[in-house]
Order: sequence, then C-alpha cells, then structure tokens
Amino acid sequence: MELLQELNTQMYEFFEYAPNTTKVDSPIDEALESRQGVCQDFAHIMIALVRQLKIPCRYVSGYLFHADSAKDRSPAGATHAWVEAYLGELGWVAFDPTNNLPGCERHVRVAIGRDYADVPPTRGVHKG
Repeated sequence: MELLQELNTQMYEFFEYAPNTTKVDSPIDEALESRQGVCQDFAHIMIALVRQLKIPCRYVSGYLFHADSAKDRSPAGATHAWVEAYLGELGWVAFDPTNNLPGCERHVRVAIGRDYADVPPTRGVHKG
C-alpha cells in the first residue's frame, strides 16, 4: 500500500496535466517523453508500472466530483480515469495519479477494464 501511495505521488509530481497534448490513440511513449498528458495517460503509465511489480491492476473510467475546496488538476464535468490495484485482504484499492488522491467518495466509477480500449466513455449500451 505504501509503495503504491508513493508511486501515485511520484506520478503526480513527475507528469504535468496538459489537456490536448495527447489523444485517445496516442502511444504512451508521447506522454512519457514529454512528461505531460491527461488522466488516461497517467492511468496507463501507472498500470504498466504496477503490473511490473506483479500486482494486479485495472483501468477505471468514470467521473470525479469536484468539491469547491478541492484543488484537482482534471476539469470538472469531464470524464476521468484512475487505477485500482488488487491488494489481497484490502481488495481493490483506487489511486488517482492525476490528482494525487486515494480513491474516495468523489470518484464515481462507470466502468472497469484492462485499459482505455476496454471502457471508452464514448461507447456503451443504454437499456431502459
């Protein structure tokens, strides 16, 4: 848990949140080389690092509720992405490297998958 919290913080400090610097189909190398990107880039990079540690990790797509007092880098009203790592008895634990947050009640999960391609916010089925 401590290692992943530190990784979450390091991701936040190392990468600049910069909208429009990458696209949904941009290779992750672009974000790594420029040290900037958006939430999906940060999630993909963190997932790759956590999986190298042999810890199961998944991509989460959803929304982040922006409280008035929050100092979030991601914009209000936009879709958001973060990661969840499986930590044994603790179960799936969420980390938001974009905003250096642990998963909390402000994270509204819509879908989970291996990566963005599994759960893009622009694709789905509505039943009602």
